[in-house]
Amino acid sequence: MTPAYLERAALYYLERYGASAEMLRRVLRRRVETRCRLRGEAPGDFAEMVEAVVARALGAGLVDDAAFAAAKVRSLRRRGGSARAIGAKLAAKGVDRDTVGAALAEEAGAEGSSEDQAARAYARRRRLGPFRPEAARAAARERDLAAMARAGFALSLARRVIDGDLEDDLAMP
Repeated sequence: MTPAYLERAALYYLERYGASAEMLRRVLRRRVETRCRLRGEAPGDFAEMVEAVVARALGAGLVDDAAFAAAKVRSLRRRGGSARAIGAKLAAKGVDRDTVGAALAEEAGAEGSSEDQAARAYARRRRLGPFRPEAARAAARERDLAAMARAGFALSLARRVIDGDLEDDLAMP
């Protein structure tokens, strides 16, 4: 196992996926562990090599946690992700809380009420509230509110979306 091998593995991964520094570190550690298992070596011996490759990728600008977080926030918001759910997903990918908060604040400042738009997008995608057939709306109200709460939206926002009209959603830009 050489630094050149790890750099090629890092470049191959980064060509295909956007990643945070921690995600790249995990991928390289898995590669090292797999190779070491096959060769009977200790993976801990290569920890410094992995850190050096991650540091070079950071220095070269191939990995940028802030840009990764901003792109993920935009993508997840379009799909109807709440701030809470987005924070949890990015934390699982190794992005620190401050970077996530900055990305969410930047996105909220750029578009206004992005949490409202995300809640409506989530309801539309899952066919909740006003996107459900009129005959089944009243019977499924509590279930719809629970789904919105599980998705991380505040109860007041969930009530506004679930009890809203389809015309309210069409008026949104």
